[in-house]
Amino acid sequence: MIDFSRNHFELFGLPERFRFDPELLDRAYRELQGEVHPDRHATAGDTQRRLALQSSARVNEAYRTLKDPVARAQYLLSLHGIDASAEGDSALPFDFLERQLERREDASAAMEAGDAPALAALLVDVRSDAALLEDRLAALLDAEGAWEAARALARELRFLAKFAADIDAMLADLDD
Repeated sequence: MIDFSRNHFELFGLPERFRFDPELLDRAYRELQGEVHPDRHATAGDTQRRLALQSSARVNEAYRTLKDPVARAQYLLSLHGIDASAEGDSALPFDFLERQLERREDASAAMEAGDAPALAALLVDVRSDAALLEDRLAALLDAEGAWEAARALARELRFLAKFAADIDAMLADLDD
């Protein structure tokens, strides 16, 4: 079974970094799941089956966390004592919020008009900004160890990821 005291990066044998080879994560995940999956331990005793179930759940949680850039940034920050996902910790720069408000208005107008191409273009723009934030986060977290500065960018990335998901939902609604 797995060592529950290891952090997510250690569990998969990955460097404790924001940027890493996603194929290494996928490969390590498949390998670990192959070892701990409850079906593999179906004929074992109750304790072994329960441990396999807990191990599998832990591997799944670690994989989901490291696969998602927002969750990965928040988790990495948490390893350094910074809670970037706290409910009360949601302050964002005014200019960032102003730009997102304009985008939300554009998205609402496009949705009302049934303008899927405008929504799709907005989604590309939001994802482009998110990719730039990921690059900046990688520099702050991996190269500089600037945990506090990265905290603010992690909040912005979380906002953009949520907005992109909202636009995806709008596009799905237009397709129905």
